Amino acid sequence: MQGLSMASLKKNPALIPLYVCTAVGMFGAAFYIWRLAARSPEVTWSRVNNPEPWEEYRDGKQHKFYSPVRDYSKSASQAPKYKD
Repeated sequence: MQGLSMASLKKNPALIPLYVCTAVGMFGAAFYIWRLAARSPEVTWSRVNNPEPWEEYRDGKQHKFYSPVRDYSKSASQAPKYKD
């Protein structure tokens, strides 16, 4: 297939930006999926060590991906504290 070897890429240099954009898009999608799996409070990888991972976001941690307006680490959370 043309465009998959270095020799054919030298003949068709217009394919290089296509491959670069595809690679960047694949890397961005893989990074975002990894970030959702690793950092979301709804995801737990070990129920024994951390049975309720969403509870640690009560103490002022930021749940948003990016928030330029407000620093959540310095504010008191209004979430209720449940007792067992």
